[in-house]
Amino acid sequence: MATTDQDAALQIASGRKPFVEPLRLGKRLKEIRLANQWTLEDVSQRTGLARSTLSKIENNQLSPTFTVVQKLIGGLDIDLPQLLRPPKPQTATMGRRDLTRVGDGQRHPTPTYEHELLSHQLAQKRMIPFKTIVRARSFDEFQEWVRHDGEEFLIVLEGSVLLYTEFYEPVALEHGDSIYFDSDMGHALVSISEADATVLSVCTRADGG
Repeated sequence: MATTDQDAALQIASGRKPFVEPLRLGKRLKEIRLANQWTLEDVSQRTGLARSTLSKIENNQLSPTFTVVQKLIGGLDIDLPQLLRPPKPQTATMGRRDLTRVGDGQRHPTPTYEHELLSHQLAQKRMIPFKTIVRARSFDEFQEWVRHDGEEFLIVLEGSVLLYTEFYEPVALEHGDSIYFDSDMGHALVSISEADATVLSVCTRADGG
């Protein structure tokens, strides 16, 4: 079982060698070096350790001693937990984007709302953003609660609304007000301003994204 940072610190104090798996420390050392755009020579000058020693540590050919680790910590100006923390998994950045010009969203009118789905050309999104014109003027216009899996963030862009939720008293939201709620809880919006209100909602995907 992998040791915790506290366990590793106790092993150092007891003088046991090696006190940490070289594979873990080697990857972590290389991660720190590359993140700071240091060469092996840069690290060598900072720590007083030979480039060959550093290379062997990074390539898992050498188990560092307590003295070597002390030099790494001091020379790189980090603490022990930073050095022992497992390397972050490498994830590829997809760099996706989907521009929606004003009025170009995918429209889904209903008797109570006029939804405009934004970024609708982007598949497998973790969030679903949409702009809604709230047509309803009374809770009685809804045949049943609106509910869907996940969570929802809502902000009022224009006008004023009254948000009904299954477990809370209705709350009035004015221009600029926002609210975050579990969207599997029944909810419904009605406009209470003279003109229809407009809100922006961002929902999480039903499958958690």
